[in-house]
Amino acid sequence: MTARERPLVGVTMGDPGGIGSEIIVKAVPQVADDADVVVIGDADVVRHAVAQCESDLTVEAVDTVADVRADPSTLSVLDLDNVASLAHGEIDEAYGRASLEYIERAIELAIAGDIDAIATAPIHKQATAQAGSEFAGHTGMLAAYTETDNYSMMLIEGGLRVTHVSTHVPLREACDLVTTENVFDTITVTAQGLHDLGIDDPTIAVAGLNPHAGEGGLLGAEDDEAIEPAVEQARAVGIDAEGPIPPDTVYVKAAAGDYDCVVSMYHDQGHVPIKMLGFDSTDTVSGVNMTVGLPIIRTSVDHGTAFDIAGQGIASESSMVDAIRTAARVAVERA
Repeated sequence: MTARERPLVGVTMGDPGGIGSEIIVKAVPQVADDADVVVIGDADVVRHAVAQCESDLTVEAVDTVADVRADPSTLSVLDLDNVASLAHGEIDEAYGRASLEYIERAIELAIAGDIDAIATAPIHKQATAQAGSEFAGHTGMLAAYTETDNYSMMLIEGGLRVTHVSTHVPLREACDLVTTENVFDTITVTAQGLHDLGIDDPTIAVAGLNPHAGEGGLLGAEDDEAIEPAVEQARAVGIDAEGPIPPDTVYVKAAAGDYDCVVSMYHDQGHVPIKMLGFDSTDTVSGVNMTVGLPIIRTSVDHGTAFDIAGQGIASESSMVDAIRTAARVAVERA
């Protein structure tokens, strides 16, 4: 860990036209006891967010992260100065390119040990695609840049945690990805991620793919032929795993504390229960997305760019607060 009293978390600004800068501005004063923060982005965009949010923070552009001060009244920005003009709520190729540059710089800093962890504000996938990115989002990009083959998205909302065998693929393809190898790999990185969170002896539930976990083969063979052997392999190497468990009950049990995490078979299976808990009627959004299996630490907010409200200073910072705190917590655990 860097030689600081608190972990140094690099927070990427996300799409300049989204809510990233304003949720960072709102979150930073709340995490001052947990982490030192450096924003990797554009100082002028952050200054605009400070004004929109009526914040008392002073924005200080820095050339290197070594210049970041542990001053709760100052928000340090590693200024890449790549936003020529600011327009909120628009899909812009230049903004997509800028958000990719923030991520690339953060990865370089984390690999070099200049920052202890990364927390990411949301990017816009259409904008990054227009900018030429081959990745569907942050996770694949982080894995490719760190040459990581076995990784997963872990979503955290209160006491409920979920990981995924597959995420941003069509549902038909997701079913084909439910193989013994893929499920076992996801169980193992889930165990690693839980250890990073300070859970020494985690209990992992593995959701079934089909209704009633296949009902003994009557409702599909994948549960018996792919998922159950993966669970047996995990138990053989000392991981406390159980499954396949019917997906219509396993999340309720996990939220009640019976399990430390649920390995989900596809995107919506894991996302729906998390977002049912994390989104409330006041438009407050909480929860964290943590990439497990990487050699570096990365967390993220569990929502998108919110173009419809961007630039108004009204976006909820709760998820960003959670993301920064979780990144700092994992940095301390790994140290």
